[in-house]
Amino acid sequence: MTLNRKMLEENEMNGYAGYARNDQYNPAVVRRIADKYRAILKDLGENPEREGLKETPERVAKALQFLMHGYDLDPAGILRSAMFREEYQQMVIVKDIELYSLCEHHVLPFFGKCHVAYIPNGCIVGLSKIPRVVDAFARRLQVQERLTVEIRNCIEETLQPQGVAVVIEAQHMCMVMRGIQKQHSIATTSAFTGEFNTDKTRAEFMRLIGRGTPLG
Repeated sequence: MTLNRKMLEENEMNGYAGYARNDQYNPAVVRRIADKYRAILKDLGENPEREGLKETPERVAKALQFLMHGYDLDPAGILRSAMFREEYQQMVIVKDIELYSLCEHHVLPFFGKCHVAYIPNGCIVGLSKIPRVVDAFARRLQVQERLTVEIRNCIEETLQPQGVAVVIEAQHMCMVMRGIQKQHSIATTSAFTGEFNTDKTRAEFMRLIGRGTPLG
């Protein structure tokens, strides 16, 4: 389920690193996925040949390629494309990053906000690259816990800062639309390294992202 590699390279050249355009897909993959969705529609009791559903399998196939194009992206490479030597050693925060992903258990959406901070250790990164790293990991089949750790580890291993903090707050459609059906529940996950494992630094981070208490 991969988007066209040439298209991704063009996106990088045109300043869209970490994102996929809506109008270019792998035709062979579209056909394979569409065929499977026609069979699924039949098994659900629908007629995939009726007017409203006739092109639905292809639409779903293209949507899935877009929603999961993170498999074709290199998050560490996104960061390395805009790393700069700089002696700034205070906290850098990018908060309220919109996040959309698909839960790997039911292939239903979960969405919310991601807050990321790091303390440079002689090297900073272009601020737009952090949301792109979030998207690169989110646009895959995921669980929120692993997604949080993957974002943290990528920034930690690539930038080698004094510390990294990641907090994700998300609503899961598998809890809202089915199962327990709790409409207003929010899942919060966190992952920290280095200086953010100290109470003072973590408390400052939580205050700056508008959350009152440190997470354990």
